[in-house]
Amino acid sequence: MAKPRDYNHRHLTSDPLLTRYWLKKQPHTVNSGSKPARIAPKISPMDKIRIDKWLWAARFYKTRSLATDEIGKGRIEVNAQTAKASREVKVGDVVSARQGDITRIIKILGISDQRGPAPVAQALFEETAESIAQRDKTAVQRRLAKEPALSIEQGRPTKRNRRALEKVKQGDWNDRWTAAFEPD
Repeated sequence: MAKPRDYNHRHLTSDPLLTRYWLKKQPHTVNSGSKPARIAPKISPMDKIRIDKWLWAARFYKTRSLATDEIGKGRIEVNAQTAKASREVKVGDVVSARQGDITRIIKILGISDQRGPAPVAQALFEETAESIAQRDKTAVQRRLAKEPALSIEQGRPTKRNRRALEKVKQGDWNDRWTAAFEPD
């Protein structure tokens, strides 16, 4: 009686169809032995990466082109120097990113060239304590400040109000022109 086949094994069998199927599914290289050699994934520790790519991967900006635009406007500094998009950053660099009226000071903890989920992106950097305190202070000021629209007592002047203002500015028509003849 024939022995039942175990299809969960990881080695080549005498069945050529099964061998061909397994070779298609598994990455391999040509090897002199009977088993294909598995290719190890390329893990090269990156030590530097472009700042625009890192800002995109760390989820500061939705696209790399937005990150490049912000860098071009001078809103990003690396180690207290205005950066260009091609500037390379490494672990330990301090990045200052201005978004609106908030300036975030960040220390780079990790390098990635792939945009991943938010928890992974947050592991790439650490915001300094001063930056967090300044951001909280700005948020409190924004909350306590008056609404700018409420400071306007009146809106746009009406046509009647505009004519009254013009009359006051120019004076009366009769004050400017005289029809009297004055002989010398």
